[in-house]
Amino acid sequence: MTTADRPTPPRARRVRSTTESLLSIVLVLEAVLLFFVTLTVFGLRVLPAVPTFVGGGVLIVALILGGRALRHPWGVWWGWVLQAALIATGLVLTAMYFVALAFVAIWVYCFVKGRQIDKQRAAFDNPNQGDTHAR
Repeated sequence: MTTADRPTPPRARRVRSTTESLLSIVLVLEAVLLFFVTLTVFGLRVLPAVPTFVGGGVLIVALILGGRALRHPWGVWWGWVLQAALIATGLVLTAMYFVALAFVAIWVYCFVKGRQIDKQRAAFDNPNQGDTHAR
């Protein structure tokens, strides 16, 4: 059997941090929210159809891609920008100010709690990391 005939072993999956997992869930939920907001804005005829669906679609795609980008350090910053964009949807539909603020509060909670859990997990995985007397 030659090396070309041997099956390649499966790649090891990348371990996602708790922060990345929680924040990606929030961004996907916001994308679902914006789908329904887009339909509401269209149904109430707040804006013409084309800007409604193009704007809604762009925000939905940006949120989904933002969930994928969280693996990179700049992805979290992109997520914060998306939170500001979500609040800005209140300019189109006033009720979105309240809904967006609730989602931003969830984002902040997941950000803080995820970082705490990641720090505890790192300390558990490397118990001697902070101990200078251990040999």
